[in-house]
Amino acid sequence: MTSKLGVKHRLILGATLLIGLAALYWALLETGALSIFSDKRALREWVGQLGFWGPLAIMAMMIAAIVMSPIPSGPIAMAAGASYGPVWGTVYVVIGAEAGALIAFGIARLLGYEAMHRWSRIRPMLAWLEKERSQTGLMLVVFASRLVPFISFDAVSYAAGLTPLAFWRFLIATLAGVIPTAYLIVIFGEVLITADSRGLTVALILISGITLFPILAKLVWALHRKRRNSSN
Repeated sequence: MTSKLGVKHRLILGATLLIGLAALYWALLETGALSIFSDKRALREWVGQLGFWGPLAIMAMMIAAIVMSPIPSGPIAMAAGASYGPVWGTVYVVIGAEAGALIAFGIARLLGYEAMHRWSRIRPMLAWLEKERSQTGLMLVVFASRLVPFISFDAVSYAAGLTPLAFWRFLIATLAGVIPTAYLIVIFGEVLITADSRGLTVALILISGITLFPILAKLVWALHRKRRNSSN
């Protein structure tokens, strides 16, 4: 009886949450506020007008952008860099991104994890993923995904919640990966909005470097394993 009641409560909570997010997105769309999220210069001006509340707005928008995938997070991070500089801009973006990722992870874990366990074909895979070695592997996957801008931050957060990955592991892997990525995007935004062509070139090189980092790391690791196996 308790489990049935728990499932019922989860379904009600899930439906309420989805309706609330859909209503919020519709309100943003209808009021035209959603278009501001795509305009980094308009965002910078708006955040600047908020004064003391500006950093809180950056963090709240980052959370919304991750929990609601259609909202782009890139312009928000760029506006943070242009408004508060590379250090504080990164701090505000990281806090918002981390909070948004944890909320998305929590939503998926609360509403989808139990349903995944009910699938007999998937249950053995989930049991394998619960092992210590697999948990470390999942952490590395989450960390690497945070370093690649074209991999959806939101999708990874929701998908991770459906796996047995421990909450604290997800928190650490996301934080470790999001800090360098957020810093580079913030710098890129500051340079792009201020139209410094020399700085823009440097930012592009740095962003390209961090995008290639996971690929280079994989190649180095594969070469290391090959040499180790050949020596044995």
